[in-house]
Amino acid sequence: MRKLLLGFIVGLVALGFCQISQAADEPIVWKAQTLWNAGEIPQKTFEDLCENIKIMSGGRLIIEPYASGAIVPQNETLDALQNNVLQVIHVWPGYGAPKNPAFAAVSDLIFAYEHPWELDTWLNYKGGLELMRKLYAPFNGYTVGAMFWGVESWPSRKPLRSIEDFKGLKIRLSQGMQAEMMDKAGASVIQLPGNEIFPALDKGVIDACDWSTVGVNDSLGLYELNGVDYAVYPGFHSMPIGDFTVNIGEWNKLSPELKAIVETAVRRWCWDSIEKIAVADIDFVAKHRGTDSKVTIIEWSDEDKAKARELAMEIWQNWKTKNADCKEVIESQEAWLRELGRIK
Repeated sequence: MRKLLLGFIVGLVALGFCQISQAADEPIVWKAQTLWNAGEIPQKTFEDLCENIKIMSGGRLIIEPYASGAIVPQNETLDALQNNVLQVIHVWPGYGAPKNPAFAAVSDLIFAYEHPWELDTWLNYKGGLELMRKLYAPFNGYTVGAMFWGVESWPSRKPLRSIEDFKGLKIRLSQGMQAEMMDKAGASVIQLPGNEIFPALDKGVIDACDWSTVGVNDSLGLYELNGVDYAVYPGFHSMPIGDFTVNIGEWNKLSPELKAIVETAVRRWCWDSIEKIAVADIDFVAKHRGTDSKVTIIEWSDEDKAKARELAMEIWQNWKTKNADCKEVIESQEAWLRELGRIK
């Protein structure tokens, strides 16, 4: 009887160890939704990031990448992160501006930066990342890092050579500072998610849009549309942030090793995205500048840039009054821009 009892106990213990081993071998699987359409360059670099994390973690962490709107509408991604419907979001944080306007201020201080390294430095070495984490904390979010896709351009049916040319223009913009500025410039601002830009521009619902750089816009086929014949390059009006933000509960479940793997992969992804998109931009300009191409490349003069930046700085000051978070985010960037010599 004792032998039978001992054998039964040994069997239970073995079964328990087997179940623990199986549980330990099961990978962590996260769902991630981006702001990009399938096939766009930044969507591909995000998919590469997910694959790199899988490889670096030895398959212990798997992140499933979904394009814009695949799981939830773009304007519901913050709620989905908070409720753990999505474990990761890679969005322009400014989509959360209706909940806290500082999300727009941290995402894109308009007409401020001219090179990605300037914004990357503010984010990683001048306090920007800590401010973003502070904004996401009430929504169960933890921002691991971010990427940038360079200075954006305006695909347009009309030439845009100065701020005066926006008067009467129907332009697609996200909510935020740029929408307010273009409204003051006399444009008709229309807010649409990214996946609706192509049909809206094709049908003439909008005359121009603010989406991404010339290379990324070209990958969407925007310059193949009849009448979309103008591109501003090099741009300077907008250099947005694309975050990598994780549900804090899921982040806290990771081991220190897995956290370090994600952090390292995200930093690589940032510059992988910047450089691949820069190459696409250069290829686009080389193809269309000085040829018989239907696309006209427009470069703004220093004088017109300065005029636009003056108007933008008025918008910055207005946004400081929205709440304490906005004031803190904008003043932090102003301090860095003074160091850079961009503003006085």
